[in-house]
Amino acid sequence: MADSANAFDILILGGGSAGYAAALRSVQLGFSVGLIEKEKVGGTCLHWGCIPTKAYLHSAEVAEEARESEKYGVKVKYEGIDMGAIRNYKDGIIAGKFKGLQGLLKMRGVTVIDGAGKMTGENTIEVNGTEYTGKNIILASGSVSKTFGLEIGGRILTSTQALEMDYLPKSAIILGGGVIGSEFASMWKAMGVDVTIIEGLPHLVPNEDPSIIKVLERSFKKRGIKSNLGTFFEKVEQDDDGAKVTLTDGKEFEADIVLVAVGRGPNTEGLGFEEAGVTMDRGFVITNERLHTGVGNVYAAGDIVPGLQLAHRGFQQGIFIAEEIAGQNPVIVEDINIPKVTFSDPEIASVGYTEPKAKEKFGDDNIEVAEYNLAGNGKSSILGTGGIIKFVREKEGPIVGVHAIGKRIGEQIGEAQLIVNWEAYPEDVAKLIHAHPTQNEALGEAAMALAGHPLHG
Repeated sequence: MADSANAFDILILGGGSAGYAAALRSVQLGFSVGLIEKEKVGGTCLHWGCIPTKAYLHSAEVAEEARESEKYGVKVKYEGIDMGAIRNYKDGIIAGKFKGLQGLLKMRGVTVIDGAGKMTGENTIEVNGTEYTGKNIILASGSVSKTFGLEIGGRILTSTQALEMDYLPKSAIILGGGVIGSEFASMWKAMGVDVTIIEGLPHLVPNEDPSIIKVLERSFKKRGIKSNLGTFFEKVEQDDDGAKVTLTDGKEFEADIVLVAVGRGPNTEGLGFEEAGVTMDRGFVITNERLHTGVGNVYAAGDIVPGLQLAHRGFQQGIFIAEEIAGQNPVIVEDINIPKVTFSDPEIASVGYTEPKAKEKFGDDNIEVAEYNLAGNGKSSILGTGGIIKFVREKEGPIVGVHAIGKRIGEQIGEAQLIVNWEAYPEDVAKLIHAHPTQNEALGEAAMALAGHPLHG
């Protein structure tokens, strides 16, 4: 055990998903832990990302269901959106989770060090003029919204500012049709905002399976969410009356606000990593497959490591490093097998290889796919949603990808990731019982279809 008040077995820079997970697992393994955080433990995910956006999306879903309640035989008088009240609801959720996390870290004996840390050597980090040492260092400084050089302020916002708005704009342009852009488009449209997505690539959510993309684009069009695909923006201007986006082809769009949702970049600038000898690439920390930087006992986790920028990837990597330091030789989970959910309406859930990626990996003739349409699923009909479940398997081998789209379908990602990560065969999954009437049955149906004996398909 470390003996000085400023010396720890494990010193962690960043108290977000990766950092606090590493801290909690490290103390379980008997290490003394210092956790440095300049803002609030919980990081982007808890305070400015996953949790607040999902709270807003839930409010949006309630609004949409209230407006459409008569089709379910319920008469509700819809009087509109109170953004101030939604913000208070969101803040209440965050405050409760934040308090719980603070209590958990304290109870477990993690020393939380408040302030901005800077690496000063391969085993030292300076915070507010005080130097702290760690036999092992974990870099977990997280990510920031990319802005593509646009000046943020006034009518031009990132997701952070958008989540603090106390009014509802009449119209919004969203730059970026990925996960963040699609979620905000869904949320604002359900609240009555006129939404246009500008995406430079040919499709929305471009990392998803083509079958899923097709359903999302069709659903968004049906909902009245406009999009301009395949042309990048050139400039964004604003004045007292509104904001204007000009594309590279000269086309112009105007709205009350512009949300810059072009992804997130690593938060590493000025933190002393490079000076300490850590290999960097465009701001990312480069590690080996076991998340070691190649410098001393320095590891990195979460959004600063190239790959998927997801809170649960950060959790997993933080736990992985703690167990690695403890000599437990934990199992590597490749990015391809990390579950993903986009909380748009309809929701998208995916894990493993898309059909094109599977063909690339195993060969065009060496994969088989099956799709099950949610139109045949009782619970989905009750919820009023369409969509599909798609399974991708290696020919005569295991299921290597599960992809789904539909209202609330994100809740099915648990079984989907077990199927892929445990390399289940469709014949195995088809034999398992899926409770009726649930959306979960649709996974069983897709497995039966891929095993060659669909029941309802």
